[in-house]
Amino acid sequence: MIWADGAYAPIVGWVKAVCGWVLVLVHKPQGLRTFQVLPRRWVVERTFGWPNRCGRLSKDYERDTGSSEAMVHLAMIYFTLKHLCYD
Repeated sequence: MIWADGAYAPIVGWVKAVCGWVLVLVHKPQGLRTFQVLPRRWVVERTFGWPNRCGRLSKDYERDTGSSEAMVHLAMIYFTLKHLCYD
């Protein structure tokens, strides 16, 4: 199961057909004008915010996209292991 923003509505069928996963969309309640934490959306936002803690990933320092991708992978491995070891 994958939680996603409402903007991913056009690919729900494709994700199910090609990958076999269930894409659950988190929609903003109708008529809401103020900020409200949406269920499961904070998990994605938090995870995308983790790499900004790494100095090398806070700006675009890499010349090659391959090394930039490798640094993102290393950072996410670090944060995931840290989360698993201390929780």
